[in-house]
Amino acid sequence: MNARERWHRWLAAVAALLPQGRSGPRAAAAAGGEIPVRLMRRDWTRSPAPAASASGIDQPLLWVVVALLSWGLVMVYSASVALPDNPRFASYSPYHFVLRHALAIGIGAVAGVIAFQVPTSRWQTLANPLFLVAIALLVIVLVPFIGKGVNGARRWIPLGVMNFQPSELAKFAVLLYAAGYMVRRMEVKEKFFRAVWPMAMAVGLVGVLLLAEPDMGAFMVIAVIAMGILFLGGVNARMFFLIALVVVAAFAMVVLTNEWRRERIFAYLDPWSEQHALGKGYQLTHALIALGRGEWFGVGLGASVEKLHWLPEAHTDFLLAVIGEEFGFVGVLSLIALFMWLTRRMMQIGRQAIALDQVFAGLAVQGVGLWIGFQAFINIGVNLGALPTKGLTLPFMSYGGSAILMNLVAVAFVLRVDWENKALMHGGRA
Repeated sequence: MNARERWHRWLAAVAALLPQGRSGPRAAAAAGGEIPVRLMRRDWTRSPAPAASASGIDQPLLWVVVALLSWGLVMVYSASVALPDNPRFASYSPYHFVLRHALAIGIGAVAGVIAFQVPTSRWQTLANPLFLVAIALLVIVLVPFIGKGVNGARRWIPLGVMNFQPSELAKFAVLLYAAGYMVRRMEVKEKFFRAVWPMAMAVGLVGVLLLAEPDMGAFMVIAVIAMGILFLGGVNARMFFLIALVVVAAFAMVVLTNEWRRERIFAYLDPWSEQHALGKGYQLTHALIALGRGEWFGVGLGASVEKLHWLPEAHTDFLLAVIGEEFGFVGVLSLIALFMWLTRRMMQIGRQAIALDQVFAGLAVQGVGLWIGFQAFINIGVNLGALPTKGLTLPFMSYGGSAILMNLVAVAFVLRVDWENKALMHGGRA
């Protein structure tokens, strides 16, 4: 056998080692010229998945979240420190809200660490059961003597250390369910009734339960998450816009048929009128006064006047107004930039997962990006007077135990998907 024949036989042997009819990182590496080689009985092209460690996660994303949590903790204290002067909170200490907020961050951090250890494939398996649990909790919270009512809304289940809000779990459960649904229905995504109708029924059921609380803000976020995942999953564009029109029409009907919601819309359109300034437009007018007082660089940390019993819910829905008053236009602009970067990074991680054939993980991460980005957009818009007042908190920052908990679990899921992406790109396993 001459050298030429030996060379052809060696190439044939190498070709036999390559995977046939497969796609993914290994096949791509092989197509790029990476040939399996065995030296001293070791296959140098196969490497085990790296151990899950802090060094393998997206450090910039993690630190942006830590920055938002830290800034939020400081601002919750600043916005709530004077509340004990109000007879309604006379029994509370000045540190009541900030300590509970810090406890929620601690619980959320522990839950996030646990969630990070769960493989994406396991999350996909749990998507349907978790959705059913969320539905059950949305029903339970409506039961008298179980659900806790505040300001006419029954949205919380008392758990001792915190009041849990099932709608926050529903946001995470719906995005997992929608991502899993699109993976299962990928072959019929061009057919409206087979691809969209079952998902619409599921979201409609969640919407009915949320409107019974009532919590229209959470329903809006969930509807955007579900519709966004359907669109990103490849549903026909004409069908998508048809669905969008139906959803907008449904929300308009809900508003127009409810006198209380209709009055809030009119108050938003003219908050300074004599009719609204001391009524439905009271919060908005004082939020705008706070932002105006902040001017370019703010009045200084802790120096807000509007938080001194003028602006209701300053530590929850209207925390941004206090930030604007104390840090000014520069502070608000910096906050918007952080949320824009965070949303964009999550969408990038999702696209990367889809490119690696991890469709469920990619769509779910993009769903988290839609959740955080849209909710921040709504909260900021409400505080700036650009949108009607809705009871939506600022992610990672506003006071609220269950919101912080589920935000951190969602971020841990995103970090897990990013870690698995890196493992796959290095030839390991997710």
